[in-house]
Amino acid sequence: MKQYKLCVVGVGAVGKEILRILKERNFPIASLKVLARSAREMELDGFKYQVESISHDSFKGIEIALFAGTEGEKGASVTYAPTAVKEGAVVIDNGADFRLKDDVPLVVTEVNAADVKNNKGIISNPNCSTIQMVVALSPIYKLSKIKRIIASTYQAASGAGQGACDELYSQTAEFLDGKDLTIKALSKRIAFNVIPQIGGFTELDYTSEEWKLVHETHKILHDNDIKISATAIRVPVKTGHSESIYIETERPLSVEEVREVLNNQPGVKVVDDIKGGRYPMPYQSEGTDDVFVGRIRKDPFVPEGLWLWVVADNLRKGAALNAVQIAEALIKDD
Repeated sequence: MKQYKLCVVGVGAVGKEILRILKERNFPIASLKVLARSAREMELDGFKYQVESISHDSFKGIEIALFAGTEGEKGASVTYAPTAVKEGAVVIDNGADFRLKDDVPLVVTEVNAADVKNNKGIISNPNCSTIQMVVALSPIYKLSKIKRIIASTYQAASGAGQGACDELYSQTAEFLDGKDLTIKALSKRIAFNVIPQIGGFTELDYTSEEWKLVHETHKILHDNDIKISATAIRVPVKTGHSESIYIETERPLSVEEVREVLNNQPGVKVVDDIKGGRYPMPYQSEGTDDVFVGRIRKDPFVPEGLWLWVVADNLRKGAALNAVQIAEALIKDD
């Protein structure tokens, strides 16, 4: 088997998870560079990595560059991805900078892996909440075209970075000790609270996170006609995003045929035993690779309407795992 010269850019929560998953899945690596703003030695799961300081010279000879997802004008992706492409690498980017560009494939491997072949040097990893939603909905879409989606996301603190996760812990301790809560990483308190805002408010008073679900789903499913409306909420959970999803399909579908098609979908695990009190919960998804689906039920008033409850580890399937799966799809025919 051919082996590849890789680099991982960024060693935050997602970057570390990418390193873990590359090892777990035995990705064929000839050489591996780990790049960040500053050089240091880093230990992860008992293995030591030499982190190099990133520069435009870091990408010579690199074939696949996995960017862990710093966004914006001064982010690593905007700054260094074009250089990596010029040096001959294919960039797999976890940030939002390239997702909606016409010449950049936006890929969830269980849904549209074939799109990796259309890359011009950059492939984008979708937003975490989009990934788990389209993995769950794509097999239903094949049964009957989806006309409408209403989604409410309940997103873990880790989706906002390690600082938000640390703040969940520290605020919880402060609250239980009767102290004033320290608010830094998030705009509002997260302990014993929910925040009905992720991202800045934009068009029609929806947030940027909510619009990501709309535009990214349209692009991945190659269908701009789906009517999608979303509400994104930050909740006091460490890891694991949950989504309450309502769909309307062109023809009525039974719960039984939806459950069957989901059971046959790679990357999906149906946990839907209401008599036994079994349904997906975020803490159970932590450290796993599947998208969990439960609470599958018909709308009692709309024959084409269905509800689902969808849960996944936002750091793994919602970010790092999907990035590595894109790399696997990229080399599949090599």
